[in-house]
Amino acid sequence: MTAAGPVAHDGPRKGEGMEEKRLADNRVLWTFAIGQLGWSILSGIISNWLVYYYQPSEELVGKGMQLFITQGAVVLGLTVIGLITASGRLIDAFVDPFIGSKSDACKHKLGRRMPFMRYAAIPFGVATTLVFFSPVNGISVANDVFLLVFVLVFYFCMTCYCTPFNALIPELGRTQKLRIDVSTRISVTFFLGTAVAYLVPNIAAVFQPSLGVAGSFRATIAILSAVAVACMLVPTFAIKESEYAVTTPSTASMGESLKKTFRNREFQTFVGSDVLYWIALTMFQTGMPFYITVLMGFDDSMTFVLFAVMTLLSLAFYAPVNVLAKRMGKKRLVAFAFFFFSLAFLVTSLSGSFGIPSIVWGGLVAVMAAIPMAILGILPQAVLADIAEADAVETAEKREGMFYAARTFGMKLGQSFAMILFTSIALVGTNGFGYRLTAIVATVLCLAGGLVFTRYHEGSVLASIGEPEPGSGSGRE
Repeated sequence: MTAAGPVAHDGPRKGEGMEEKRLADNRVLWTFAIGQLGWSILSGIISNWLVYYYQPSEELVGKGMQLFITQGAVVLGLTVIGLITASGRLIDAFVDPFIGSKSDACKHKLGRRMPFMRYAAIPFGVATTLVFFSPVNGISVANDVFLLVFVLVFYFCMTCYCTPFNALIPELGRTQKLRIDVSTRISVTFFLGTAVAYLVPNIAAVFQPSLGVAGSFRATIAILSAVAVACMLVPTFAIKESEYAVTTPSTASMGESLKKTFRNREFQTFVGSDVLYWIALTMFQTGMPFYITVLMGFDDSMTFVLFAVMTLLSLAFYAPVNVLAKRMGKKRLVAFAFFFFSLAFLVTSLSGSFGIPSIVWGGLVAVMAAIPMAILGILPQAVLADIAEADAVETAEKREGMFYAARTFGMKLGQSFAMILFTSIALVGTNGFGYRLTAIVATVLCLAGGLVFTRYHEGSVLASIGEPEPGSGSGRE
């Protein structure tokens, strides 16, 4: 597949009609989105199954899952798996601005973003696989150290691919419409990739008779990682960056660029709400297998079934969200999604109670989470693209890589905190009480994130980039 022409222009190109231009734009955006499909598979594997694999519930241990790392609280109520995952995200959070700055300043012949993506893809997949390959067959400090090392490598490779990838969003989406369109497509592939990641126990069941529980998990993850790497490489060979993006390197130093980024008031509001959202979402994603197996009483294979239902319902809302965002604006929809997701988290905390059948609880959570998943899967990326574009207009300096790196920096701080919270809170009480408590904490944090986001001034940002504010005749709020 090859790129068919720039998506950065509103009018038809010479020799092309509007329909040809639309089809060309659509093909390029979907080609780009395949990269998201790949890295979301790898991210989903770690987010959804790392704690499940290394700090399994009693039920899973009873079914034959081996223990490889030190279990239980080791210091101040914190677990080894919680400390390792939090450390990985925390240390890597400080790498994000470095990679963002290097990407902005890159002078490679392939452009500013593609070299990072192309050379990070294979190590990214290999690191994901090795995270689950403990060298000692049993609980060992050596396994603790091995896991820490490869979790760090995983997050470093993830940053090297994802920060430049995300920096291309405002480059490919030069207009309000295209920014929403590209965000919609990468959100579709993100959910598809996450759904594939949820298939791990279902695929592992095929290998389990011959490889055992742990071996089947490892084989499955190795296969999915290979598929993910192939997907991540597609845009790096199929899209010529110079045709779609400004490849002029930024001259600002990392420290100077980071300071400028965090001085942007709209970005401050965005990243504040985003950190709270990622704490809540990471706790929810990490808890999903436990909510389904411990609170609802299903087998772990049901995780994919419920997530598939949630994803399909969410995808059904993508078209309406895309249309409504262009008519109503992104702010109203994002704020609504925060508040509705909070309600879904609260319902999750009650799962398995009041004598209501588990299938009802599972269906209710899946349906309630689908709408905010659609909105928050699409629009935050487009909001950040707006902010980055407005900043470029006001400062005459294009630093998209640093904006997305700074966003990822905040996101990973939130994820680090979430892993510490989840793995520690999960140990509280008995009969699944700790898991219920994690969902309640996620509810409160998501609600707080929504309140912070209401302070975002969408009209002012759109006015800066010459876009009318949807739903009003004014360009400002």
